[in-house]
Amino acid sequence: MNIHDVQQIFLKVHEDDRGYLFEVLHGSDPFCTTFGQVYMVGDRIERVVRAYHKHAELHDWFCIVHGSAKFVLVDDREDSSTYHKADILVGSSRTPSLIVVPPGVYHGWMSLEPDTLLCSTASHEYNAEQPDEVRVSANSFDELLGGDPWQIVAK
Repeated sequence: MNIHDVQQIFLKVHEDDRGYLFEVLHGSDPFCTTFGQVYMVGDRIERVVRAYHKHAELHDWFCIVHGSAKFVLVDDREDSSTYHKADILVGSSRTPSLIVVPPGVYHGWMSLEPDTLLCSTASHEYNAEQPDEVRVSANSFDELLGGDPWQIVAK
């Protein structure tokens, strides 16, 4: 990872003849600070971009439970050793992982296939009257990232 405290933790899948199960987050995980809420975000079509925002206090934990998505993260913590560094991660239901996003890191995501479903757990409940978020446009970090990070790059 390029950003201090950002993690992608691949989850263990327990599978038998009935199906499969994977655990996403435990209160005892060292990066789990407090618990606020869990919510699901679904994209009906591919290449829907939801970007960018950061939080002052809230921690986010993301898991793709259906489909796949690209996550783009930029460290905006001036006191961080990775200030203005970026990470691009891919999450998929085929290889489940938990993406850990600490406060002060701008983040956004884009669905890579139709019917992608994101399970988001937050350390605090959303407060509509005083939201803990700073939003910027989806192209705010193109120069820092050397181009449009929302493009699909052939390798």
